Amino acid sequence: MKVPFELQEASTLADEKLLAAVKKALEKAPDRNFNESVEVAINLKDIDLTKPDNRVDQEILLPNGRGRLMKIGVFGSGDLALQAKKKADLLIEPEQITELADDKKRARQLAEEHDFFIAEPPLMPVIGRELGAILGPKGKMPMPFTPNMDLGNTVDSLKNTVRIRSRDKKTFHAPIGTVDMGPEKISENLETVIKRITDDLEKGSQNIRSVYIKTTMGPAIRVR
Repeated sequence: MKVPFELQEASTLADEKLLAAVKKALEKAPDRNFNESVEVAINLKDIDLTKPDNRVDQEILLPNGRGRLMKIGVFGSGDLALQAKKKADLLIEPEQITELADDKKRARQLAEEHDFFIAEPPLMPVIGRELGAILGPKGKMPMPFTPNMDLGNTVDSLKNTVRIRSRDKKTFHAPIGTVDMGPEKISENLETVIKRITDDLEKGSQNIRSVYIKTTMGPAIRVR
């Protein structure tokens, strides 16, 4: 049974503590001529990450979004392809998969440029075979598009989602917003991420050594 995260014991206190940390991180950040990202760093303890089942691998819908445009690619044909042309940022039709596999530079470029991919289930095996070596390590293997899904809603949801992976490292990072979002919205995103990660750990908060928040160029501020 997982231990509840102590920040959830008193939600008002949790909000105040997280908000104070976010405000401090924003105040300490040097002035920049670009909109810096804000990220959380989570350090784990007392957990064996050599075992894949213990690793954190979450897609978390942020209540206030990422603060920047997210790009979504779709592998599909027929009706899904028609929808993708209107809703997604990239359409890859079945015959283009092998072409991409032969042009690894272009495949890597698309993997870097797009945050999430969606695919028709029948295309998943060929995508895995042809592009798995490129998409897999980046955590960007596509989500299967099932008949009960609405592409527009799925794309809109993914545009506000962050993928968090610990792999075999006890320290890992995740973007949770941008400076221009303001401390209140960032702290709500931060609380959502901490809760989801805590719920995913075998011993809950006992597996978390520390949590920090920082802007791209600013100092790290400890949350807990």
